Amino acid sequence: MAFFMLSSTRPLTLLSATDLAKEYERLQTEVAQLKQAVTSHALVDQAIGVVVVLGRIPPEDAWRVLRDVSQRTNVKLNLVAEHLLEFAQGGLLPDDERVELQRAVVRYAALRSPSQSPSSEQSVE
Repeated sequence: MAFFMLSSTRPLTLLSATDLAKEYERLQTEVAQLKQAVTSHALVDQAIGVVVVLGRIPPEDAWRVLRDVSQRTNVKLNLVAEHLLEFAQGGLLPDDERVELQRAVVRYAALRSPSQSPSSEQSVE
């Protein structure tokens, strides 16, 4: 038995039952990956909000802060975001991430207002 699959990239493609099962599995994997991406994106967006509040910097700089912390500590971005959200709720932030977060916030705050020196108010301890 053969089935036709409707697709924007491959219209009316003839598939066997085996091909259809493989396509179903591929689509299930893609859906799972998209769900994970949406969850990860929400975590990162919330963490950006935390950095905006703690560092008193604009969201685009808060995004750069998170990216820098991730790159400089070799920790995946979504894990840095998760740690930061835990910290915002009274948890602990890993020392290397905390130190790099402080540095990055000061760095980006200084770029926004070069006439002011970084103050201790921007500490995230």
